[in-house]
Amino acid sequence: MPGASDQTRPVKVLNANWTPGPSGQDGTFEVLLITDDDQQFSAEVDATALTALVTLARADTVLMWDPADSTLIAANIVGEMPWTRRFTSPSDRNPA
Repeated sequence: MPGASDQTRPVKVLNANWTPGPSGQDGTFEVLLITDDDQQFSAEVDATALTALVTLARADTVLMWDPADSTLIAANIVGEMPWTRRFTSPSDRNPA
């Protein structure tokens, strides 16, 4: 896919854990991404980023993780990229 490394894989599982902050603070989220080859990656995100991520995951997108650059790719936000066709069958859609 354009701009991604050869290590880029589809995301098959997306989970988030929330740790409360000290009194009066928002706390933090840690996101767990599991790719289709069962590799696990995590990243700390704030509530705004998590909201955007959940929205993308629940939309008609294809999420891909590039561990070489720690980059999450959200494809097919508008239109469809030809390389995503193999990931768009109902059984392969993002489960989030």
